[in-house]
Order: sequence, then C-alpha cells, then structure tokens
Amino acid sequence: MTQRVRTRFAPSPTGFIHLGNIRSAFYPWAFARRMKGDFILRIEDTDVERSTDVAVDVILESMAWLDLDIDEGPFYQMQRMDRYR
Repeated sequence: MTQRVRTRFAPSPTGFIHLGNIRSAFYPWAFARRMKGDFILRIEDTDVERSTDVAVDVILESMAWLDLDIDEGPFYQMQRMDRYR
C-alpha cells in the first residue's frame, strides 16, 4: 500500500521568524512538493505567556512572501489540546 507523503512546519509564535525557521519550513515544503504530498502548518502556541498574534501574522506573511504554500492549516495547538489527553 502506498501512502501519501505528509510533512509539516510547526513554528512557535514567540518572536520574529529567522533563517533557521525558514530552513525548517523550506525542506519539508520542498519534499512534500517533490513527492506530490501535503504540507501542513501547525502553530505551536502552547507557550501562552510568550506567543503573540503579531508573531503568527509574521509567520503567515513570511511564508506567503516565500511562496511556501500550505495544503492544510494553520492548526493552532492550543485549540487541539484535547487530542493529546
């Protein structure tokens, strides 16, 4: 049985996006595209004291500017905590 490739990028919205974030997004995005798979964006907003909406906006805007399109998401971890209990 062949399974479809699914990759993800899961940044923490606790500050500005940096080159390491971009690399961490690009490789799974490129692999998903090469394999005709799905690229998922998950926002790791579990650090409620430091996570900000501004940082989420910067992540989304940066990914759009870099043409790193997503197939699913963004999913916000704080809205999905019941899945992990």
